[in-house]
Amino acid sequence: MQGSKPQVDPAVFWPAITIILGFVGWGAVFPDSLSSVSKVVLNAVIDDFGWGFVVSSAGFLVFALFLAASRLGKIRLGQDDERPEFRTASWICMMFSVGMGIGLMFWGVAEPIFHFSTPPHGQAEPKSLEAALLAMKYSYFHWALHPWAIYAVVGLTIAYFTFRKGKSNLISSAFTPLLGEAASGPIGKAIDVLAIIATLFGTATSLGLGAQQINSGMDFLWGTGTSNTIALSIIGVMSVLFILSAVSGVGKGIQFLSNMNMIIAMLLLLFLVCIGPTIFIFNTFTESLGFYLSDLVTMSFRTAAFSDGKWLGSWTIFYWAWWVSWAPFVGVFIARISRGRTIREFVIGVLLIPSGVTFVWFTIMGGTALHSELFGAGGIVDAVNNQGAAVSLFALLAQYPFAWLTSLIAIFLVAIFFISGADAGAVVMGMLSSNGTLEPPPGVVVLWGVLAGASASVLLMMGGLQGLQTASIIAAAPFLVVMVGLCISLWHSLLDELEEGRSPRTVPTAAAAAGEAAGLAPEAAQ
Repeated sequence: MQGSKPQVDPAVFWPAITIILGFVGWGAVFPDSLSSVSKVVLNAVIDDFGWGFVVSSAGFLVFALFLAASRLGKIRLGQDDERPEFRTASWICMMFSVGMGIGLMFWGVAEPIFHFSTPPHGQAEPKSLEAALLAMKYSYFHWALHPWAIYAVVGLTIAYFTFRKGKSNLISSAFTPLLGEAASGPIGKAIDVLAIIATLFGTATSLGLGAQQINSGMDFLWGTGTSNTIALSIIGVMSVLFILSAVSGVGKGIQFLSNMNMIIAMLLLLFLVCIGPTIFIFNTFTESLGFYLSDLVTMSFRTAAFSDGKWLGSWTIFYWAWWVSWAPFVGVFIARISRGRTIREFVIGVLLIPSGVTFVWFTIMGGTALHSELFGAGGIVDAVNNQGAAVSLFALLAQYPFAWLTSLIAIFLVAIFFISGADAGAVVMGMLSSNGTLEPPPGVVVLWGVLAGASASVLLMMGGLQGLQTASIIAAAPFLVVMVGLCISLWHSLLDELEEGRSPRTVPTAAAAAGEAAGLAPEAAQ
């Protein structure tokens, strides 16, 4: 690659653009046709490949924990004398905000309420104490260790090959131990295209969920009503804002937004703890966590063979697919901010700490809602059944003082999580289509941001929440295979370090160092 500025990779950029524009155009002109075909593909993926999501997700968790506990955990993601670029607090805030902040705002109350009214696999009587405990267990299951393990294996692999081995910041570069030169050829390009497509649909799903929830909050506060027209307008406004944030760079836009929204989110949680059912919340955390840990293995390997396949497809398999569709951009983003940390620090920071925050989040949000249904005013189940999941948080806040203020804060949080998550997605798609540069061209970032917003709009028109779920699962299926390959490639490379009996350093050449200073990918500079 010539010149001082990074250029897009046409072998990745144009195929990805063509596929995505084809989807957007198909959905805009023939939405019913796209919806019908998507449902057929979705059923095939769940029926024939659902077990693959189940087994792989459990495997990623075991693999990440093993690496952290083994002597491989001492290996640093960078040169041996490097230290982290970002402070630990900012590092955790950024990964949490980008990784699932908007999802927790949407599902923090809604999912426990759904499971409470319709217990998974018929394991309890609806709206009973047993159903409430079951609801917390499955909420933990879908949002804690497994999703963060999915992010961890991708982020760890990319960080290792980028900062320790001097490869480009691309998914395909991590396949060099397995594919050799083919990793930079057509096979590698295809891998990066798959990563962009999965990233775009994962981002679009989040944009759609965020727009629906903001719309519900506006209706709660100002009686605007809820409609696709309003949600599409929200997507348009938010897309402009996250694009502006994205072109400002990771150190400015995403770090600032992430730190701010995590502080505000913690204040909202603290408000509910103090003014809500405090003792019930603490009791719920203790018992639900024990219930979750005791049944973790059983839940991790449950498939449709002897369980409700429809429920699994709507919940567990959807979630695993959603996390996999987010894994390219969250993984690449986490890798981008994790230079200088050891493998053990990385796994603890990416897997255990965010999972702990997730436990607390669902305990406070979901636990407070369940207390209302069991012992208080109730009505949240009816609100969700009649108006949809997006209204659940506002139905809960309405039962406490200063509802207008806390609801306004909730809308603000959703908007900021919306912006920071989509911001990271646009930046990562820019990286993947620009030869892995850590600072992609602003024009490319803007284009991917526009396409993410357009895709979210099409998915909403195609079928609302169901359309968003469908796109996530379909886009994630091929990338799941890529993720398994990433784990194998990382394992091979780590074993090579052990066999060498030392911690090899990747010492950049003078040309590479100059190229990095100019913003070039390491391989391109040499």
